[in-house]
Amino acid sequence: MHYYIRLMRLDKPIGIFLLLWPTMWALYSATHGLPGFKLLSIFILGTILMRSAGCVANDILDRKFDSFVTRTKLRPLANQSVSVKNAFYLLITLLMGALICVLFLNVKAFYFALIALFLALTYPLTKRFFVMPQAYLGLSFGMGIPIAFSANEVSLGLTTWLLFFANIFWAIAYDTLYAMTDKNDDLKIGIRSSAIWFGAYVKEAIMLSYTCMMGCLVWVGYLEKFTWPFYGFMGASLLFIGILYRRIKALDPTACFDAFLSNNYLGGLVFLGVFFHYLSVN
Repeated sequence: MHYYIRLMRLDKPIGIFLLLWPTMWALYSATHGLPGFKLLSIFILGTILMRSAGCVANDILDRKFDSFVTRTKLRPLANQSVSVKNAFYLLITLLMGALICVLFLNVKAFYFALIALFLALTYPLTKRFFVMPQAYLGLSFGMGIPIAFSANEVSLGLTTWLLFFANIFWAIAYDTLYAMTDKNDDLKIGIRSSAIWFGAYVKEAIMLSYTCMMGCLVWVGYLEKFTWPFYGFMGASLLFIGILYRRIKALDPTACFDAFLSNNYLGGLVFLGVFFHYLSVN
């Protein structure tokens, strides 16, 4: 059982949180801070199932590459602790669970969920040919945003897409930090990543991505007439990004990985801004 938990990365829930936070930004915005227990449960459970399924699909497709990468060579499929057949069975089970969650939503949300499924299952393949698979990951991780608005019968206006693009820029930033830990191995085996593509300007590209993320979020605050709690947490988020920059200045792989993990707190700060805005006005 331990190997299957590791295969789904349930022992490393950072990916669940990075997928969940943008979904929660959207869900609370779409419902004006009142999503209801049923809707919350569906989106949280759906996030866990889809993130787990994405990890299994990733390891099935990357099992031959993973054995040559220091950080991933001990993954259950790379070291053959779990068979590929059993991994497929697990993947199908997780996807069936996610499908059941989506069936409680409306038709429009269901169609967006199908797009999310396609993106999640094809993301690992982009590392073979696309110079910045981190942007594709942002598309995949952002699909909870239109799903949340659609599930609440809210039209997909500028707010929806600004949140969506904020998430894409955020994913480029944090996944580039993550890719820094594998940069040397990726160069050897021919895997693409933004950490390689940005070259000598990787720090600047990461900070530009964070800047674009925050710009999109502040624009959302302006459009939705968010109050001072939101902007207070945006200020805290900017301060947090400044601290991150100091930590990654030397581009030490360990420091970059720790900075990647701490993005969970950044997503949480943004959510708290949205949450306390609606708490103050409801």
